Amino acid sequence: MADNKAMRFSAPDSNDSRIIRPLALADLEGLMQVQEACYGRHYMESAEVYRARIASRMQCSLVAVQGDTVLAYLAAYRSALGRVTPIHGAFEDYEAPDTLYLHDMAVSPDCAGQGLASALLDALWHSARSWSPRHSALVSVQGSQDYWRRKGYALHTGLSDADAAAVRGYGEDAVYMVQPYSGQGC
Repeated sequence: MADNKAMRFSAPDSNDSRIIRPLALADLEGLMQVQEACYGRHYMESAEVYRARIASRMQCSLVAVQGDTVLAYLAAYRSALGRVTPIHGAFEDYEAPDTLYLHDMAVSPDCAGQGLASALLDALWHSARSWSPRHSALVSVQGSQDYWRRKGYALHTGLSDADAAAVRGYGEDAVYMVQPYSGQGC
């Protein structure tokens, strides 16, 4: 989050407190465990890729933790409309970013249905107010299009050949989706 403050929240029907805060290098091992639990080997991105992303001045990624345990993460960065980070790719540096790009969100299967994904999205959406993007974009994978449609995203076409190829690298059902950024949440 832009102000580097952690946000506390509790899961429904739970007394435990969880924290959403900016993703840090110390979270890398936990992020890798969540990623492995959620994706097949083809979609797993290496610790080295995430180290570079965390070091990027464009990144605005968040993590949900309980104590030292990573429960979920949302890898995101400041981007440009129509630009797609290839799987295993670095976050590009943009002079004048206009798009909040959601690269990857994963929730530990042990925490499914506890509101972590929505909490991460709300926190990221709120933190982006500090730089006022015009759009939010993502590549929907693994049959998640309906989920993202419910969050206000719609199919976006007209990508360059390179960016369309990057989308295809995420699998047969991958599509680039966009919504206007209003600052009100998704």
